[in-house]
Amino acid sequence: MRDLVYYVAVSIDGFIADPDGGFDAFLIEGDHATVVFGEYADALPGHAHAALGTTPPGTHFDTVIMGWNALTPALDMGITSPYPHLRQVVATRRPRDHDPAVTLTRDPVGTVRELKDMEGLDIWLCGGGELAGSLLPEIDRLVLKRNPIALGAGIPLFGHVPPAPVSFTSTGTRSFESGVVIEEYAVRP
Repeated sequence: MRDLVYYVAVSIDGFIADPDGGFDAFLIEGDHATVVFGEYADALPGHAHAALGTTPPGTHFDTVIMGWNALTPALDMGITSPYPHLRQVVATRRPRDHDPAVTLTRDPVGTVRELKDMEGLDIWLCGGGELAGSLLPEIDRLVLKRNPIALGAGIPLFGHVPPAPVSFTSTGTRSFESGVVIEEYAVRP
């Protein structure tokens, strides 16, 4: 069975984006980039791989699920299929025009359960916070790129949905000179 992994950048006060949905405050450069551009390169969008002259390694993820608002920055740049190397699933509450390479779902929990039963690599939960809150009981692992900034407001890690408590166990912490700390957790059985 595949895991659902919430791999996301987050501020020290628990926000994955500012109030406008922006994430420019998060560090891109620094010694933590070896993890982002190496170990988790499957989570880089196709246009980033093209710019870097790299190929997705296919070592962690073969599927991404995200909310429509997480897809919007790519759409604003004219990119309708941001992760062409992954199966792309977008949760939305209403019908939308979309790239045929992207699958829309109105039932993200049911979709994740179906995906978990399929063969393959892990499923990357890209965001947003509301989707993560609704999928919290399905999340198997967290990989949080905790950035050394307090945003004060924005999109919370698990949205505004009051989730039922889910216990996790710390499985590793890596600190970098950039100030970024990568925290890893697994759901407690």
